[in-house]
Amino acid sequence: MLLPLLGNLYVVWRAFRVVPLPLWGKWMVAVVMLSLFFGMFAAMGRGLDKLSMGLATAVYELTTSWLIALLYLFITFVVLDVLRLCHVIPATFLRDSWAGTLTVAGIVTALLVYGNMHYRNKVRQPLQLTTAKTLNRPLKIIMLSDLHLGYHNRRSELHRWVEMLNAEKADLILIAGDIIDRSVRPLIDDGMDREMLRLNAPVVACLGNHEYYAGEPNSLEFYKRADITLLRDSVLQWGPLQIVGRDDRTNLRRKSVKELCRGLDKSKYTILLDHQPYNLEKTEEEGVDFQLSGHTHHGQIWPVSWITEAVYECAFGPWQRGDTRYYVSSGLGIWGGKFRIGTRSEYIVAELRCGND
Repeated sequence: MLLPLLGNLYVVWRAFRVVPLPLWGKWMVAVVMLSLFFGMFAAMGRGLDKLSMGLATAVYELTTSWLIALLYLFITFVVLDVLRLCHVIPATFLRDSWAGTLTVAGIVTALLVYGNMHYRNKVRQPLQLTTAKTLNRPLKIIMLSDLHLGYHNRRSELHRWVEMLNAEKADLILIAGDIIDRSVRPLIDDGMDREMLRLNAPVVACLGNHEYYAGEPNSLEFYKRADITLLRDSVLQWGPLQIVGRDDRTNLRRKSVKELCRGLDKSKYTILLDHQPYNLEKTEEEGVDFQLSGHTHHGQIWPVSWITEAVYECAFGPWQRGDTRYYVSSGLGIWGGKFRIGTRSEYIVAELRCGND
C-alpha cells in the first residue's frame, strides 16, 4: 500500500496548495482526504459487519469511491504540474486559485459521473459456440462472473439483474466465481439468497477469491441457501455437457486441470469454470472445449486495464488456443466504487449448437 499512500499524500499536498481557503479550511480538506484513504482499510476488513447496514454501506461506498477519485486526482495534478513546468499554464493556476480548484474538481467529477453511468449500463455480449459433438438441440447458456454482491451491490441491484437474465429464458446459468464481495452479512440481511432463487434456469458456479475473503463456511452456506450448484474441484454431468468446476487458486491444494480432466467423457462438450485466468495452456492440453473465467474486471478503470492486459495472456473477452475457446469476463458487478471507465460490466449469452445446424 506504499504507492497508494504516497499518491494520496501527493494529492493532499497539491489540494492544500490549490484550494483558495484560509489555513483552517485547507487543513479540513487534508483531514477529510486522509480520513477517506485510511477508512478504506475498514471497508476491506470485517469491521463493517459491526455497523448498521446504512452506515456500513456509506463507509464502503465513500472510501472505495475515494480510491477511484484519488487515481484521477493524481493523474490530473501530474498533468497540470507538467504543463506548469513547460510554462503552458502559470504557477498561480495551481496556488490559491478558484480557477485551478474548479478545473481539477470539474475534470474528476465528470469522469466519476460518466463512470457511474457506464457501470450501470450492463452490456449483453452474444457468443456463438459450435461443436462436432452430439447435442440434442441448441443450448442457450448465460455466463457471468464477479457479481460482488455486498454493501454496494444490494438486493435492489440484484433484482434488476435477475429480471434482465430471466428475460433471456436460458437453459443454464454459469458463474465463474466472486458472487460474494467481502462479507456474507449484507447478502443474508438483504435476503439476496431469495432473489437468486428467482432465476429461471439452474445455476452452476465455482468459487472465486472473494468467497474466501468472506469466509469459506459462510460463502458455502449462502451458495446452499441460494440453490447454486457449487463445483469445487468436481465435475457435473448436465445433459450433453460436462461442466468442470475448479476451486480458486487461493486454495493452494486445489487440483490441477489435468487431475480434474482425468477420466472425462471426451464425446461430451466440456466446459471448465476457473475464476482466475492463469495458465490457459493447461486447459488446451487437456482438450477442454471451452473455459469461462473472470477475476480481472479488465482493470475496472483506465489505466489499470493496461496493467491487467500486461499480466494476463487474455485479460478480457474471447480467446482461442488450438481447438479450445475461452472467454474472460470483465464481470457483471464490481468491487468497490461503482465506476467503469474504459471497461464495461457485461453478461454473456452463449448459443451452443452443432456445427452442421
